[in-house]
Amino acid sequence: MNLGRQISTFTSVLLLTMTFSFSGNSIASNSSSSPKVHNGIDVLETQKFKSLNGLRVGLITNQSGINSKKKSTIDLLFEAPKVRLTKLFSPEHGIRGDQDVQEIDNEVDPKTGLQIISLMRNDKGPKQSELKNIDVLVFDIQDIGTRFFTYISTMKLSMIAAAKAKIKFIVLDRINPIGGETVEGPFEIDREVFVGIHPIPVRHGMTIGELAQLFNKELKLNLDLEVVKVSGLKRNMSFKDMGLEWLNPSPIMNGPTTALLYPGVGLVEFAVSVGRGTDFPFEKMGAPYVNEHKFAAELNKLNLPGIEIKPDRFTPMKSVFEGQACGGVKLRITNAKEFRPVSLGLALAHTLNKMYPGKFSLKKLNILLLNKETIKDLQDGDSFLSILKRWKQQSSDFEKRRQEYLIYN
Repeated sequence: MNLGRQISTFTSVLLLTMTFSFSGNSIASNSSSSPKVHNGIDVLETQKFKSLNGLRVGLITNQSGINSKKKSTIDLLFEAPKVRLTKLFSPEHGIRGDQDVQEIDNEVDPKTGLQIISLMRNDKGPKQSELKNIDVLVFDIQDIGTRFFTYISTMKLSMIAAAKAKIKFIVLDRINPIGGETVEGPFEIDREVFVGIHPIPVRHGMTIGELAQLFNKELKLNLDLEVVKVSGLKRNMSFKDMGLEWLNPSPIMNGPTTALLYPGVGLVEFAVSVGRGTDFPFEKMGAPYVNEHKFAAELNKLNLPGIEIKPDRFTPMKSVFEGQACGGVKLRITNAKEFRPVSLGLALAHTLNKMYPGKFSLKKLNILLLNKETIKDLQDGDSFLSILKRWKQQSSDFEKRRQEYLIYN
């Protein structure tokens, strides 16, 4: 489609793409009151963009890059009198976060006239030629605290490119909507790929600014890195405590409930349907070969905390098993503090593998898990609890490793 026929302003698209989730346990935002925390862009604005004054800026962002008044970071930097915003870079799903496709072309932003460089190419990061005439790269995208959610991969590859080009890198930090205390899953990965860019747990419990510090140190980039911190953030805050409105960071991520389920249910999404193409993505999962009643009964024997599991039948209209009737389960979070989504993901995989060997694909499970040791454990018939125990040990090891990079108490 010709870009000129699309919505003409970035801000308009922001308003159209805002979606709130009141499903499941209604982990909703408190939109009626002023935010208790302010993301990095708000802090930078109060500083009158001091760290960018007089510099030529490249901005990596999408529709989630907005301030507390819903004004886009693009517009804020473009209008700042002493800032020279020169180029835009977009991650997976595009600059507006509405493209659920593999390849996205370069565009021109209709409001500012700036070139938008799509980073969804083979190299997935800025080319050195694209960083010419840029003094600083700024990153402002909302992450959701899950290793295989690819915005952190875009950030790492952009940091590597900035270090090579010897230009500054500034992260406008944002909250982790699924929390900063809990770490879950193994950090060891078989290989580094776009859905697993660094050896960190599936649920890492860090903000993008904290991860940037970890990447910089562990990769020995010696990057001139600055993190503009979130104001008012405490490590034990849940999303509802922050007083923020929800904005979809990607097309399918439609609320806090979905985000909290995602690190677990998302693990199995290449092997079974996870409700894409239904009204409850990641709140359902199943396959045509699953007996929903027997499957739900087996899962409930594990007594997973904070989650209600009920038998369900549904027909997904997208992705795996599109258009096919599936047996499975409907998931409802009953206690967000106690709920451990990655443990749920292991429970789903372990139970499917036990009940439907040969039908449930462990190879497809490992596309996002990236942990051959766990795949072998499942093949060997190890118990759910024994695998979970090994995962918890890795989580504990990572908690110690991440300590020096944490910004918020």
